[in-house]
Amino acid sequence: MTRNGQRLLLLIDDEPAQRRLVSALAARGGWRSIFATDGEMGIATLGTQDGMQLDAVLLDHWAPDADAAPLIAELRSRRPSLPILLLTANGSVAHAVAAMRSGATDFLVKPLAPERLLVALEAAVAGTAAGELRPLTEKIPALLAFDEIVGSSPDFRAALAIAAKAARARVPVLIEGESGVGKEVVAEAIHAASPRSRRPMTSVNLGALPVNAMESELFGHEKGAFTGAFERKVGRFADADGGTLFLDEISAMPLDAQLRLLHVLQTGVIHPLGARHPREVDVRVIAATNRRLLDEVEAGRFREDLYYRLGGVQVTIPPLRERTADIPALARHLLARIAEQPGLRSLGITDDALALLAAYDWPGNVRQLQNALFRAAVLCEEAALTRGDFPQIAALGQQRLAPPRVPLTMATSGGVTLFRADGNLRALDEIEADVIRLAIGHYRGRMTEVARRLGIGRSTLYRKLGELGIDNAAA
Repeated sequence: MTRNGQRLLLLIDDEPAQRRLVSALAARGGWRSIFATDGEMGIATLGTQDGMQLDAVLLDHWAPDADAAPLIAELRSRRPSLPILLLTANGSVAHAVAAMRSGATDFLVKPLAPERLLVALEAAVAGTAAGELRPLTEKIPALLAFDEIVGSSPDFRAALAIAAKAARARVPVLIEGESGVGKEVVAEAIHAASPRSRRPMTSVNLGALPVNAMESELFGHEKGAFTGAFERKVGRFADADGGTLFLDEISAMPLDAQLRLLHVLQTGVIHPLGARHPREVDVRVIAATNRRLLDEVEAGRFREDLYYRLGGVQVTIPPLRERTADIPALARHLLARIAEQPGLRSLGITDDALALLAAYDWPGNVRQLQNALFRAAVLCEEAALTRGDFPQIAALGQQRLAPPRVPLTMATSGGVTLFRADGNLRALDEIEADVIRLAIGHYRGRMTEVARRLGIGRSTLYRKLGELGIDNAAA
């Protein structure tokens, strides 16, 4: 750490513009950057006075076909405890696997949002392994039907039921929930269940866009519309014509852009910057935010009329710490999907590992769980993951324990909670409803198989769905 209290980052990058961008983003979190233009210079820097004070290294993998693993291994051999992050434009899981096996602490993909960089740097320094490993999220297919989304928590299934019913309508949907809970997965499921499913869903993260570029990105511009507009740009609304547009981090939109968005939602007309004529579009908007948008309205940062226009249907996804009974089934599901990626294999997971995961409160939610499993799967040499494959989670266990509960072996059975928070058993019909929901999710809506596995007939199963008030979409 430097004398003035700033953390020191070594950025290995041969592109001056990229170096300036990353150093400016890091400075927002109190980091000072020093630079090396290639690996040889970066290794040499480790022996200097600045090099001895380093808190982290960020290696820009500027050549997509080159192998960054040898440089990472060399840096790691010289400074075993120094966090090393890889930044690349290539988001393949194979690159992530190779980089991590060589000693990389985390793996980030361009374009780099300020929040993601700072979270990854702070997590790497703290040794929490809470970075986002975005290639995993981006490359493992996320398009799931509602009955394929894992989770039997009543609040979670109720949220999915609302989303499933909204899918068939044309109204906008607002999805709220903490970062990492799976808002985009739910948006994909809404799109897949909608009449627009034949068209791809177009996504844009508004929080990652410069404010002055947001309107151009959404609505497009003509060549010469402003300084630097060297060619015509088709905006995201035009790209999504006839389909669905997912606007993530909608709360990051400035007020003037909010007014333009409201006008588009009201009229179905966009006016690209510099264009002589407007254009009609048919777009279904799904917005998401990790903040409570009504609080933003009350604080004057978000238009009230736009809030009500976007929130015709509101879906709130509960955080993972409020549905820890889902963790065993969710962990097995994520491991099965991880195993499909290049360079990885099928792994089991032991009960002691599941107990450890269930005891942690997961501030990064499902995304953090997925990344913890990915890290463990990359480095595991046995047939199953054990408690020892999650050293960071174990180390943090005493710091970030989930609220006290009955031990996993007593409280749950295959992801179904048996006891209430006060230690008393839940009512039998509540447990039965959860078992049926779990079975429907596990067997992906194949009702004949669900009935067979539960040992009842299909007619009995459907009767119980009605008696217990289980919406088929929520099951």
